Amino acid sequence: MEYEEPKFFHVMEYAAAADGDVIDMVSGNPDWEPPAALREALRDYADLPPADFQYPPSEGLRELRETIAARRGVDVDRVVVTNGTGEANYLAMARALDRGAGDEALLTDPVYPYYPGKTDLLGGEPTLVPTERDGSLDVDAVREAASEDTALAVLNTPNNPTGAVYDLDAVREVVSIAESVDALVVVDEVYDRFDLAGSFESALTLDSDRVIVTSGFSKSMAITGFRVGYGIFPPDHVDEARTRHMLVNVAGARPSQYAAYHALAATPREYYAESRDLLADRVDAFTSALDAAGAEYNRPEGGFYVLARFEGFPGTMANVKRLVDEAGVAGMPGEAFGTARDEWIRFALVTPRATEAAERLADYFADGAPAPR
Repeated sequence: MEYEEPKFFHVMEYAAAADGDVIDMVSGNPDWEPPAALREALRDYADLPPADFQYPPSEGLRELRETIAARRGVDVDRVVVTNGTGEANYLAMARALDRGAGDEALLTDPVYPYYPGKTDLLGGEPTLVPTERDGSLDVDAVREAASEDTALAVLNTPNNPTGAVYDLDAVREVVSIAESVDALVVVDEVYDRFDLAGSFESALTLDSDRVIVTSGFSKSMAITGFRVGYGIFPPDHVDEARTRHMLVNVAGARPSQYAAYHALAATPREYYAESRDLLADRVDAFTSALDAAGAEYNRPEGGFYVLARFEGFPGTMANVKRLVDEAGVAGMPGEAFGTARDEWIRFALVTPRATEAAERLADYFADGAPAPR
């Protein structure tokens, strides 16, 4: 089997090698400070005895799992700590596809590229299901796409790349559709702390044995390099997830889990509110500049991405490279996110230079799309 390198890396390498100053709006690496308690916990960890430098329990440190379980209102035995939310999604998707219930995965379009990539890796068949124009769920489209071969549906809310926050009733209907065809629903909630509209509700409130919820701390604590995520599995599926996690990784990193646990316990809600406020301000500034550039866009309800479409300037890889060279702004081509927004470009607002980037785009498109080359 051949694997395709994600386009993220290609764009970042191109931007890094470009002449002149380029503002990175490709990666989802938060630019703000992690919680102070996390730094303190890391300092303390260096002085722990040798036993604390060995393998942690494969399913994760007990105290971290207990804290996650208490905060999410589930039994601790359902929680598996993983190497980032990416591994949690992998374990959840693998469980759905390994049951002999079919090999099709329904994925919303636009789609985070790692979902179809993981589906291919696991031997499944990805089917892209269109969403509404604002990125919200099109339940009728999901119903039409579902079949006896459907083993899995993957939802991501708040959504990357659209910024949509899914209505819980719509998620409930997707779960009902999944139940009718013996499928599982994986709901990736890694951006739940960045609910800018105040409308997010976790799929865990549905209390369904068809739902696997994944999340993590990479985004919410600005620690993408620590790789601490988790999956919350129904009781009938958690043992298989634990076993695959053990076979693939043995265990996660103990220092990262230790630090995340202490940060969870000691970080006030104001920390998360401040990062949301920061992003909300950036959304305001960035979309105002998009208005000045005459762009079409969806204002994000959550997460930290904006999709934009510039008339006469489709979001191809070639045009993304042109923006790098001529405007000094690096975004992601819409074609990387499926078929629904292949003329759009995605911009990540996790840079202190987001307003400057917006001004560069407004200047670049001030007189309409540049002439084709």
